[in-house]
Amino acid sequence: MNKILCIGELLIDFICSDINSGLTKGENFVKKAGGAPANVSSAISKLGGQAYFAGKVGNDNFGMFLKGTLEDAGVDTSMLIFDKNSKTTLAFVSLNEDGERDFIFNRGADELLTFDELGIDKLKSFKIMHFGSATALLGGPSKETYLKAMELAFENEVFISFDPNYRIDLWKNRLSDFVEISKQCLKYSDFVKVSDEEIKIISGKENINEGVKLFHNLGAKVVAVTLGNEGTLISYNGNSSVISSIKVKCIDSTGAGDAFVGAFLYKLAQLENPKKFMNNPDTIKEIILFSNKVGAITCTKLGAIAALPTLEEIKMLK
Repeated sequence: MNKILCIGELLIDFICSDINSGLTKGENFVKKAGGAPANVSSAISKLGGQAYFAGKVGNDNFGMFLKGTLEDAGVDTSMLIFDKNSKTTLAFVSLNEDGERDFIFNRGADELLTFDELGIDKLKSFKIMHFGSATALLGGPSKETYLKAMELAFENEVFISFDPNYRIDLWKNRLSDFVEISKQCLKYSDFVKVSDEEIKIISGKENINEGVKLFHNLGAKVVAVTLGNEGTLISYNGNSSVISSIKVKCIDSTGAGDAFVGAFLYKLAQLENPKKFMNNPDTIKEIILFSNKVGAITCTKLGAIAALPTLEEIKMLK
C-alpha cells in the first residue's frame, strides 16, 4: 500500500455543545483535535492506511495533545514541527441542529511552517500527497510552503489531491484572493474535492457542470463535487455522473468532507499506479461509493477526528 502525506494545519476545535446558541450565548465547549489535512490523515489511518502528517503546532500542551491524538489514530507524526515561539492555533465552533456551523479562529503556529522544514528528500518519498487546508493559503510562510510542495510533487509525478476548504469567516474581504490561489492549485491537481458552494465560488459559474468544465480546463484531472444527501458528482476523462450516498441523521458535519477525501485516498493507495486510476470507471465508482459512506457516517458523531469510522464500522453497514 502506498503511503500518503497530508500537509497543512493541525489545531484545536473548541466545539460549543449548546446547540443553536451561537458563539455569543454558548457557554459549554468541548475540546477536539481538528484541521482539515489532519482530519484526512486520521481518516486514512483509522481505515488502515499509511498516513503521514506535515504541519506545525505550538510547543505547548495543546500541541502535545494534538500530536497524541494523531498518533492514537495511527498517523505518523515524524514531520510534525513544534514551534517554541508561537502558540497552537485555536478554532471556536458553534453548531446548529442541521449540523451546520460557524467559526472564530485564533491563528498561531500553523501558518509558520517553512518549506525547508519539510525536507525535499522526504517529500519525494511519497507517491500520493494531499493538500487540504482552510488556513494554509491565507498567508505567512505556510502559503509559500504549500505552493512549493505542490509544485515539487507535480514535477515528480506524485498524485496530488486538493481540497480548498473554503471558510467564509477566514476570507472576508479577500474572496478574490481565495479564488486566485485556488485556481493556481487546480493546475497541479489530479483530484479535486469541493462542495457545491465552493465550485460556484471558485469557478464563478452558478451551474455546477459549467464549473466542473472550468476546473478541468484549468488542469484538474478528476473533480468530485459533494452534494450532501444527494451524493457526489464525479467528473473525469469527459465522463460525469452522480454517485449516491447513504441517508443518516446529521449531528455534526465537521470533518465529513475530510473523511470523504481520506476514504478516497485510502482506496487509491491500494492501487499500484494511483495516477492511472481514472482509466477504470468501475474502480472510480467503487471508491466514491465507499468514500460517500465514510463521509456520511462521520456526520452522525460530534467532532472531526473523534467521529471518523474504522474499516470494521464501515463493513458492518449494509
